Amino acid sequence: MTLCLTNTITRTKEPFVPANPDHVTMYVCGPTVYNFAHIGNARPAVVFDVLYRLLKRHFGGVVYARNFTDVDDKINAAAKEAGLPISAITERYVEAYLSDMAALGVLTPDLEPRVTEHIPEIIGMVEQLIARGHAYAVEGHVLFHVPSFSAYGALSGRDRDEMIAGARVEVAPFKRDPADFVLWKPSTPDLPGWESPWGRGRPGWHIECSAMIERRLGGTIDIHGGGQDLIFPHHENEIAQGTCAHDGQLYCHYWVHNGFVTVEGQKMSKSLGNVLLVRDLLGEAPGEAIRFALLSAHYRQPLDWSADGLAQAKRGLDRLYGVLRDFADLPDVPLVPGQLDRFEAALEDDLNFPGAIAELFQIAKAARQATTAEDRATYKAALREAGDLLGLLQEEPAAWFGESTGEDQDTAEIQRLVEARLAARSAKDYATADRIREELAALGITVEDRADGPAWRRTA
Repeated sequence: MTLCLTNTITRTKEPFVPANPDHVTMYVCGPTVYNFAHIGNARPAVVFDVLYRLLKRHFGGVVYARNFTDVDDKINAAAKEAGLPISAITERYVEAYLSDMAALGVLTPDLEPRVTEHIPEIIGMVEQLIARGHAYAVEGHVLFHVPSFSAYGALSGRDRDEMIAGARVEVAPFKRDPADFVLWKPSTPDLPGWESPWGRGRPGWHIECSAMIERRLGGTIDIHGGGQDLIFPHHENEIAQGTCAHDGQLYCHYWVHNGFVTVEGQKMSKSLGNVLLVRDLLGEAPGEAIRFALLSAHYRQPLDWSADGLAQAKRGLDRLYGVLRDFADLPDVPLVPGQLDRFEAALEDDLNFPGAIAELFQIAKAARQATTAEDRATYKAALREAGDLLGLLQEEPAAWFGESTGEDQDTAEIQRLVEARLAARSAKDYATADRIREELAALGITVEDRADGPAWRRTA
């Protein structure tokens, strides 16, 4: 079986052939850390987590990088509104994002670069673009000159007028072309900034990812992922920068994008009050149920989130865990060759999640219908293996159904520590709060900070 992916830049489904099967590289645009993650932020994290698991199954070595954008005007605004240092905002939301994604069963990527750790590389790439005639400095800014790259627009397929109208670029009289975009901009004393050949300033949005990719993964990568909203202008601009900085070297072989998330048929927006935070949803359902709901549609298609869909996902997992619970006493046995062929074929056909999930339930049905303990044990193994590829069925059945697992941890003591941590945070004694969090983690307890107060759960 061959993994096939829809490549946005060619608009076709292609067999995935990495440049080096022993060193597959994938980069996915991560969050800008100024607020808690919403369900739309969670979709790419889950989608590319499954792809990461699948790649690791196929190839000898995989390096997956997902970045944090920790310098941005939205972060600056959030810090000003909260009356906090910018670093306090970014650290808070990095921690929150990691906690929320862990609750959804998202594996930790191999690399989690931050923009602020790569300022020298960003400055170096801007200098390369200027030296090669693709960028120019003016009034403390450096801008990429779009007409210098003839292939601009290939990813999005937009014509020039559409690109100018839709670009997130700052209007400025000193631009040579309306489509030119910022690589570096000046910072006032109250904003974060770094010394550069063009004065104290900070990077533009697009150059960040190109520089981090070059530093961490190399000049050309195998897969670049993200949401459809990033195709233009962000990824279009990345291609221009990454290609021109390396004298025409290919920037990325495969571009993979997931579809949008709507809520009850409407676009998420603050004005509608329908922005669903992951941490709030975790108060309504287990993380695996949220993950299962996110996998219910094909990744390239829109996903309409609903309370009914989440409840249905929970019921579906109850059925699957019910099989594992009923077969708990059966021994662990190896997979039967070919037993997962149909499941893997669906998953490898451009990450056909609905098809793979249908096969997952077929395995569960076959397990129920098996007439011998030996056959039931093999189907149990297949169910676990298939679930692992999707990041599902990661708990013990007894824990899933809330049954006693025989653990002797003192619930009252755990609650005491949680309340002590809350008191420390309220007093802004973050060192004590962090120490208590580490103490809880050592006990196998994860704490989630929510709007209505902290909640804790045992780590599966």
